[in-house]
Amino acid sequence: MKKVLAGVFLAATALAAPAMAWESQVVACYDKVYVPPKYKTHKKLVMAAHYEWEHKHGQMVKVYYPAVYKEYRHKEHEGYYVARKAPCKH
Repeated sequence: MKKVLAGVFLAATALAAPAMAWESQVVACYDKVYVPPKYKTHKKLVMAAHYEWEHKHGQMVKVYYPAVYKEYRHKEHEGYYVARKAPCKH
């Protein structure tokens, strides 16, 4: 009799366990967000700012030329994905 009751109890809990597994609550939701790569930049002076006199339309004109720089970029780290907390969509 004890063996039969133990078998029935075991069968009932084994059949009830999958049903209990489906009864869950959503605790938090996350989105997969891409973080772009980070670059470090620096400038190198190519030509300094200066004024020049030019002859235009029979006149002498003082023209300003701004400084010219070349920008260099170096990648510090690659882009990566991160899980960011978001409102649930259900």
